[in-house]
This record gives sequence, structure tokens and C-alpha cells, in this order.
Amino acid sequence: MVQKLKLEELNRIDVETFKKVEKIPLVIILDNIRSMHNVGAAFRTADAFLIEKIILCGITPQPPHREIHKAALGATESVDWAHEVDTNVAISDLKSRGYEIIGIEQTTDSQPITDFNIDKSKKYALILGNEVEGISDEALPNIDVFLEIPQLGTKHSLNVSVCGGIVMWEFAKALK
Repeated sequence: MVQKLKLEELNRIDVETFKKVEKIPLVIILDNIRSMHNVGAAFRTADAFLIEKIILCGITPQPPHREIHKAALGATESVDWAHEVDTNVAISDLKSRGYEIIGIEQTTDSQPITDFNIDKSKKYALILGNEVEGISDEALPNIDVFLEIPQLGTKHSLNVSVCGGIVMWEFAKALK
């Protein structure tokens, strides 16, 4: 008979070990995200896939906060993060350190994520934009590549935390 595993049977690493484990070369930039639940979900997903760091830009809420913790479930303690007022400053810093900047956005230049070749020899930064406005207009010219998730239904977008989970998984699979 199938039984669910108990928490202690999952053999998860602790925060101290997580901090020492080699991360995949992927940084997540949250560009003016409004919802604390979306921020918390991004942290929890980043923890699951050993993401290097999250950069919270503009109005994006920062830990510690009860509403972020509800979705993060402690991942704000394991995942490295920083705050940057200006998204372009974060982009510029990452570019200077050799990261390719990937905007997750529907644009005239975007390509389906399924068509993008993720190169294991590169470092990437994924930008997820505001729930209503998307990636800020000021950041668009500084982004190297735009990717979108193919959608087949009537809606034109996904919730940012769902989108983040999909793209983090795609990059984590390719970069691990």
C-alpha cells in the first residue's frame, strides 16, 4: 500500500548545509512585485532548486514579514537575497559579473522558452516583472533575451509565482 513520506523521511538538508552547497548559476530578479505571497513563493521555489540568489527590486517587499513567511516557509533564511532600489543597477552589476540577463515577458522579440538553448557554461539572471505591468519599461533595453511560456488557453498570462516556478525548473534542469 502506498503511503506518504513523513517529513523526517525526506532527508532534506538543513539551512547551514544549504548555505554551503554549490548552487546552480542562476539569479532571480523580482522587478516591482507587489504580492508578498508571490515573493514568498519565489523564495520557496529558489530553495527547492538551489538557486544562487534572489534580488528584490523597487517596491518588491522584503523579509522578514509574516505574509512572505506564509509562502516561503523559512526559505528566506536559506536563500541568499539582496534589495536594490533600481532594477537597472542590479542588471548592470550582474552583467559585469558575466550573467546573461533573461526577461520572462511577452514582447515583440520574445521566444518560447522551449526554443531557448540553456548553455551549461553560462550564468543566467531571470527577471520576473510586476503582476500587472510586467517588467518595467526602463529595464527592457538592458535585457539580453526575452522568453515566454507557451500558453494554449484563453488567458494571456500566468501568475508570477507559477511562471517563476516553471522557468526556475527549466533552468535548474539544464544547469544542474
